[in-house]
Amino acid sequence: MSPPLHNSLPGVVFPEVSRQEFSSEERTLLLLLAHDSISSALQHRDPSLDPPTPHLAEPRGAFTSLYLLGKLRGCVGYFLPTASVYRAVAETARAAAFDDNRFPPVSNDEAPHLEIELSVLSAPQPIRAEEIEVGRHGLLVSQHGRRGLLLPQVAADHNWDRTTFLQQTCRKAQLPPDAWQKGATLEAFTAEIFSDKSF
Repeated sequence: MSPPLHNSLPGVVFPEVSRQEFSSEERTLLLLLAHDSISSALQHRDPSLDPPTPHLAEPRGAFTSLYLLGKLRGCVGYFLPTASVYRAVAETARAAAFDDNRFPPVSNDEAPHLEIELSVLSAPQPIRAEEIEVGRHGLLVSQHGRRGLLLPQVAADHNWDRTTFLQQTCRKAQLPPDAWQKGATLEAFTAEIFSDKSF
């Protein structure tokens, strides 16, 4: 078990949401990779996971969200940068399609109609509750071996205020909604978010 972190660090600077780190070409490559990872699983073949550029070989956390007819169809991600962003996208896309236990596995008929949204994460940083910016920060709450994470777009999509965002992230961790006021560790991150709709 890792040592507890303070709820804030002086001088921590989060990346600006408006700053686009990944070029249009890289975004297209990653979205095509996510679709190919799903179709290759259905076709029982293995896609290449060798990153085509040094930038896409950098380790990053990433989440893949799948939508079908505008409704969530699966979402799986790596919070910590345990693999290259290229591999993380491929693996999380496949897991979102077939391993999200909230949904049945994606079928051959559904796969061509999936809309994919990718969230590439910054490194998590400890943060105080009053520093959280809804729509900019994603949130990780940890306490007693339980962890809950919500991406930045979740709070914005639901029009939550900061308190509701904190409470809902605690619930995601299966903690009491006020755990953030009672010693839970708070960490925030930003995400570069892009989807098939972007093109």
